[in-house]
Amino acid sequence: MTSRRHLAFDGEVAIVTGAGNGLGRAHALELASRGARVVVNDTGGDVEGNGLGSSVAQAVVDQIAAAGGEAVADHHSVADPAGAQAIVQAALDTFGQLDIVVNNAGILRDGSFAKLTPDRVDPVFDVHLRGAFHVTRPAWEIMRGRKYGRIINTSSGSGLFGNYGQANYAAAKMGLIGLTRVLAIEGERLGIRVNAIAPIARSRMTEPVMGEAAADFPPEYVSPLVAYLAHRECAVSGHFYSVGGGKLSRVFIAQTAGVDKPGFTAEDVAEQIAEIDAVATFVVR
Repeated sequence: MTSRRHLAFDGEVAIVTGAGNGLGRAHALELASRGARVVVNDTGGDVEGNGLGSSVAQAVVDQIAAAGGEAVADHHSVADPAGAQAIVQAALDTFGQLDIVVNNAGILRDGSFAKLTPDRVDPVFDVHLRGAFHVTRPAWEIMRGRKYGRIINTSSGSGLFGNYGQANYAAAKMGLIGLTRVLAIEGERLGIRVNAIAPIARSRMTEPVMGEAAADFPPEYVSPLVAYLAHRECAVSGHFYSVGGGKLSRVFIAQTAGVDKPGFTAEDVAEQIAEIDAVATFVVR
């Protein structure tokens, strides 16, 4: 019987942000187990982004080293452009190159829309959306020069489908979908593939909401998808995947057939809204 091929990353270098716990930790361990050298980035803060500490990132590095892999800890914040640049520089200084970026860092500051104030909105945007931008920007220059790279952004079902009390988080996560699509287009001729995942997994962020069900969604069930999207064999770009608990599916943006009526009025829209909305026929975008 023919054995299945092994997707290895020997000699390649990956950055995983927010890799001290949960999904990021699982991604870092998965990539390292397949031969990647990993920059394990984490500020060590709590789920709201408060506090700093070096122990969580270093613990993941120690675990990788104990298994025979290579990794280095980094404690800069992705929310700071200079910090994000330093994360990328850590990959170059330690390993001499960069092939993969997994934008995973995130925080939560939930609240109903009526209660959301700038101090609960701006930090979420800074870490999720701007953070991914800040890290990817210097990484992009390296990948563009090498004509190769793999970038995985972490979106969310909250961004794609909405969720009560998470207007700030959902807006940031949907912003990552737009970033993913544009980078996939711009990266096509450069050999850079860019995709996004919407994971469902047990973590410090989700356990209070998921309760006992969290046990059925270990973060390790998500990381194999990240490994594929980070691999040289990955041919897809600009795609989004929902993943968790052993289920994996593609989520896509589509446009209905709609109606064609130049000069339409508001009354025309009212009369034909059902036809405009009909999803029986659509085009995947």
